[in-house]
Amino acid sequence: MKTALVFGATGFIGSHLLRDLLDSPDYSRVVAVARKPLAASHPKLTVLIGDLASLPALKPQLVADEIFIALGTTRKHTPDEAEYYKIDHDYPLLAAEIARANGARSVFLVTAVGANAGSGVFYLRTKGEVERDILSLDFEHTHIFRPSMILGERDEDRPRERLIIAIWGVLNPLLVGPADRYRGLAGNDIAHAIAKAARHQTERVRIYHWREMAILLRT
Repeated sequence: MKTALVFGATGFIGSHLLRDLLDSPDYSRVVAVARKPLAASHPKLTVLIGDLASLPALKPQLVADEIFIALGTTRKHTPDEAEYYKIDHDYPLLAAEIARANGARSVFLVTAVGANAGSGVFYLRTKGEVERDILSLDFEHTHIFRPSMILGERDEDRPRERLIIAIWGVLNPLLVGPADRYRGLAGNDIAHAIAKAARHQTERVRIYHWREMAILLRT
């Protein structure tokens, strides 16, 4: 059985993904790196307290077959672009570098639809640059998930976001053909798709938009 290493386990997608990995018979151990203790408890689970600054000191413990990265922030929480870049680019990249050096064979990365290192939009450029830099690490298997609107109830009260999600629910059926990549998907469904992808690894690099994730969910 495998060992999974999870970054972002307290986030909306990451918390669901952590549960999926713990429930999976494919893993004998799941290591989650978080800034604070997790509410989750499981015989398979090891929680390491750390962040970007302390990650190098944790390197001997970051040994796994697969690394799952669902790190990210919002411009509301992190308005400073330099700090935002550290969280959405530098931290995921360092985590992947350490895991790769320690022998990890596969990486699963959550970015966003439209990610493009050449974009003039800071958010999309940051997502594209982290994709590019993690691809350069040459894992045996690299899985990149590019969700659009992430649907579902958050613990935090975000009235504006709730309104946008409600509007997206109406728009979803209208987004067809090439536009279906912009369809929203529930956070737990994105997590389920990632966990399912981990069971079927053949391609060296695979990018998943809404359609590919929806297919995984039906399998």
